[in-house]
Amino acid sequence: MPRDLDTVKLDVTALPYSNDSFDVIICSHVLEHIIDDQKAMGELNRVLKPGGWSILQVPISLNFKKILEDSSITSPQARREHFGQDDHVRLYNKEGYVSRLQTAGFQVIQYNFAEKYGIKEAKQYGLSEGDTLYIGTK
Repeated sequence: MPRDLDTVKLDVTALPYSNDSFDVIICSHVLEHIIDDQKAMGELNRVLKPGGWSILQVPISLNFKKILEDSSITSPQARREHFGQDDHVRLYNKEGYVSRLQTAGFQVIQYNFAEKYGIKEAKQYGLSEGDTLYIGTK
Protein backbone atom coordinates (compact mmCIF):
# COMPACT_ATOMS: atom_id res chain seq x y z
CA MET A 1 0.00 0.00 0.00
CA PRO A 2 2.47 2.62 -1.18
CA ARG A 3 1.81 6.17 -0.16
CA ASP A 4 4.40 8.01 -2.24
CA LEU A 5 3.29 10.67 -4.70
CA ASP A 6 4.59 8.75 -7.73
CA THR A 7 2.28 5.78 -7.16
CA VAL A 8 -0.82 5.75 -9.33
CA LYS A 9 -3.85 3.86 -8.02
CA LEU A 10 -5.68 2.02 -10.79
CA ASP A 11 -8.67 -0.23 -11.24
CA VAL A 12 -7.07 -3.36 -12.70
CA THR A 13 -10.44 -4.31 -14.24
CA ALA A 14 -10.49 -1.10 -16.31
CA LEU A 15 -6.93 0.00 -17.05
CA PRO A 16 -6.64 3.48 -18.61
CA TYR A 17 -4.06 2.40 -21.20
CA SER A 18 -4.37 1.55 -24.86
CA ASN A 19 -3.98 -1.97 -26.17
CA ASP A 20 -0.42 -3.29 -26.38
CA SER A 21 1.09 -0.57 -24.15
CA PHE A 22 3.59 -2.48 -21.99
CA ASP A 23 6.55 -4.76 -22.65
CA VAL A 24 6.52 -6.07 -19.06
CA ILE A 25 3.86 -6.24 -16.36
CA ILE A 26 4.40 -7.32 -12.76
CA CYS A 27 1.19 -8.10 -10.90
CA SER A 28 2.13 -9.53 -7.53
CA HIS A 29 -0.50 -10.55 -5.00
CA VAL A 30 -3.29 -8.43 -6.46
CA LEU A 31 -5.71 -10.77 -8.21
CA GLU A 32 -6.78 -12.60 -5.05
CA HIS A 33 -8.26 -9.26 -3.90
CA ILE A 34 -10.25 -8.59 -7.10
CA ILE A 35 -13.86 -9.78 -7.28
CA ASP A 36 -13.81 -10.08 -11.09
CA ASP A 37 -10.33 -11.53 -11.44
CA GLN A 38 -11.01 -12.81 -14.95
CA LYS A 39 -11.83 -9.30 -16.14
CA ALA A 40 -8.60 -8.07 -14.51
CA MET A 41 -6.59 -10.82 -16.21
CA GLY A 42 -8.14 -9.85 -19.54
CA GLU A 43 -7.15 -6.23 -18.98
CA LEU A 44 -3.58 -7.18 -18.13
CA ASN A 45 -3.39 -9.24 -21.30
CA ARG A 46 -4.96 -6.41 -23.35
CA VAL A 47 -2.32 -3.86 -22.33
CA LEU A 48 0.61 -6.27 -22.73
CA LYS A 49 2.42 -5.92 -26.06
CA PRO A 50 2.71 -8.94 -28.35
CA GLY A 51 5.98 -10.60 -27.38
CA GLY A 52 5.70 -9.06 -23.91
CA TRP A 53 5.85 -10.94 -20.65
CA SER A 54 4.40 -10.64 -17.19
CA ILE A 55 4.92 -12.07 -13.75
CA LEU A 56 1.49 -12.80 -12.30
CA GLN A 57 1.78 -13.99 -8.69
CA VAL A 58 -1.01 -15.01 -6.32
CA PRO A 59 -1.14 -17.24 -3.25
CA ILE A 60 -1.59 -20.84 -4.46
CA SER A 61 -2.89 -23.75 -2.40
CA LEU A 62 -1.19 -26.86 -3.75
CA ASN A 63 -3.59 -29.23 -1.99
CA PHE A 64 -6.85 -27.80 -3.37
CA LYS A 65 -8.56 -29.51 -6.30
CA LYS A 66 -10.26 -26.27 -7.40
CA ILE A 67 -10.26 -22.55 -6.69
CA LEU A 68 -11.98 -21.71 -3.41
CA GLU A 69 -14.28 -18.74 -3.85
CA ASP A 70 -17.72 -17.86 -2.60
CA SER A 71 -19.20 -14.41 -3.22
CA SER A 72 -21.42 -14.72 -0.14
CA ILE A 73 -18.32 -14.63 2.10
CA THR A 74 -17.93 -10.91 2.68
CA SER A 75 -17.03 -10.21 6.30
CA PRO A 76 -13.35 -9.75 7.11
CA GLN A 77 -13.50 -12.51 9.74
CA ALA A 78 -15.12 -15.03 7.36
CA ARG A 79 -12.67 -14.13 4.58
CA ARG A 80 -9.76 -14.66 6.96
CA GLU A 81 -11.17 -18.06 7.94
CA HIS A 82 -11.85 -19.19 4.36
CA PHE A 83 -9.18 -17.47 2.28
CA GLY A 84 -6.40 -16.82 4.81
CA GLN A 85 -6.61 -13.02 4.80
CA ASP A 86 -9.44 -10.60 5.54
CA ASP A 87 -9.25 -8.82 2.19
CA HIS A 88 -8.92 -11.89 -0.05
CA VAL A 89 -11.92 -13.00 -2.08
CA ARG A 90 -10.55 -16.41 -3.17
CA LEU A 91 -7.79 -18.92 -2.77
CA TYR A 92 -6.37 -20.30 -6.01
CA ASN A 93 -5.22 -23.78 -6.80
CA LYS A 94 -2.48 -24.21 -9.41
CA GLU A 95 -4.56 -25.76 -12.21
CA GLY A 96 -7.43 -23.29 -11.81
CA TYR A 97 -5.12 -20.28 -11.77
CA VAL A 98 -3.24 -21.37 -14.88
CA SER A 99 -6.53 -22.10 -16.64
CA ARG A 100 -7.90 -18.62 -15.87
CA LEU A 101 -4.72 -16.98 -17.15
CA GLN A 102 -4.92 -19.03 -20.35
CA THR A 103 -8.60 -18.14 -20.80
CA ALA A 104 -7.57 -14.47 -20.54
CA GLY A 105 -5.19 -15.01 -23.46
CA PHE A 106 -1.87 -15.62 -21.73
CA GLN A 107 0.53 -18.38 -22.57
CA VAL A 108 1.68 -19.51 -19.13
CA ILE A 109 5.16 -20.63 -18.19
CA GLN A 110 5.65 -22.04 -14.70
CA TYR A 111 9.19 -21.21 -13.64
CA ASN A 112 11.04 -22.37 -10.53
CA PHE A 113 13.91 -19.94 -10.02
CA ALA A 114 15.58 -22.06 -7.31
CA GLU A 115 15.78 -25.10 -9.60
CA LYS A 116 17.56 -23.05 -12.24
CA TYR A 117 19.86 -20.88 -10.11
CA GLY A 118 19.95 -22.50 -6.68
CA ILE A 119 18.26 -21.76 -3.39
CA LYS A 120 20.88 -19.24 -2.25
CA GLU A 121 20.21 -16.96 -5.21
CA ALA A 122 16.45 -17.55 -5.03
CA LYS A 123 16.43 -16.37 -1.41
CA GLN A 124 18.14 -13.14 -2.48
CA TYR A 125 14.95 -12.39 -4.44
CA GLY A 126 12.59 -13.45 -1.67
CA LEU A 127 11.80 -16.82 -3.23
CA SER A 128 11.78 -20.20 -1.55
CA GLU A 129 12.83 -23.54 -2.97
CA GLY A 130 9.25 -24.42 -3.92
CA ASP A 131 8.11 -21.05 -5.27
CA THR A 132 6.79 -21.09 -8.80
CA LEU A 133 6.75 -17.90 -10.85
CA TYR A 134 3.78 -17.68 -13.20
CA ILE A 135 5.03 -15.99 -16.36
CA GLY A 136 2.31 -14.88 -18.74
CA THR A 137 3.35 -14.13 -22.31
CA LYS A 138 1.49 -12.73 -25.29
